[in-house]
Amino acid sequence: MRDPYSVLGVAKTADMADIKKAFRKLAKQYHPDQNKDAKAASRFAEINTAYEIVGDEKKRAQFDRGEIDAEGKQRFQNHDYGATGAGGFGREGFRDFGFGTGRGRRESAGFEDILSEMFGGARTSSRTMPRGADLQATVRTPFLTWALGGKIRVELAPGRSVDVSIPAGIAEGKVIRLKGQGEPNLLGGEPGDTLITVEIEPHPQFRAEGRNIRVEVPVTLYEAGLGGKVRVPTLDGSVDLTLPAGAASQRVFRLKGKGVQSKDGAGDLLVTTRIVLPERIDDDLETALRRLRERPYDPGR
Repeated sequence: MRDPYSVLGVAKTADMADIKKAFRKLAKQYHPDQNKDAKAASRFAEINTAYEIVGDEKKRAQFDRGEIDAEGKQRFQNHDYGATGAGGFGREGFRDFGFGTGRGRRESAGFEDILSEMFGGARTSSRTMPRGADLQATVRTPFLTWALGGKIRVELAPGRSVDVSIPAGIAEGKVIRLKGQGEPNLLGGEPGDTLITVEIEPHPQFRAEGRNIRVEVPVTLYEAGLGGKVRVPTLDGSVDLTLPAGAASQRVFRLKGKGVQSKDGAGDLLVTTRIVLPERIDDDLETALRRLRERPYDPGR
């Protein structure tokens, strides 16, 4: 690792306030939750390690005297440690090597408190790196899958795909979070998430109105006039709809529970009839229409 003073961009004569200020600035700049650059996590780890050394007065003094290296590891010193027993290592010597009360380790935790202030109060351990980066993708959901609910396979990268469960009736633009399906953390932390934004493909027959679905059904002149059964498409098949005699064009029939199958309750299918004349008007039909004209009625215009 590089010299910790150089990593933090401070002089060896800098006071603790300047060192803390430099660490805060760099930690905020390179924190992986803020910086999505692939090298940010590695740089962030280097900044943390540097602050562990020079942000702790005792370790800083040991580093300046050459007793520990830039990673906090003890350097071999060929001199007397004031030994009181065999091997030349007294109680104080063992404490310098980290076998004492652990006070030095507690003092070096100051950067955790700084990160806690910067990133919403969540305590961040120097040994536990932030999550990996989140991935984002947009899925165009077929109308029927959206209305009934189902799964869609989404390709996140070449050779990598996930199955996404689409709740029936989910609002367009809603984001589905897949925990742990994002980028891995190369430093050993938790992986990020994948964020899926939902788009809904239009349908050639159906149109959504909240949880209700609208569909238009063409009917013949005689079906509308005399009544009868007509076939109506629904989200999961077709059903027969009984038309009463004299059914007007643009009349709406409601099929309960045949709409969006939302967890908050199923919507309805709203069927609008549209009277369609034959492409060719033969003599018999023309005669019948002329007779009808002789008995005019109000079309509601």
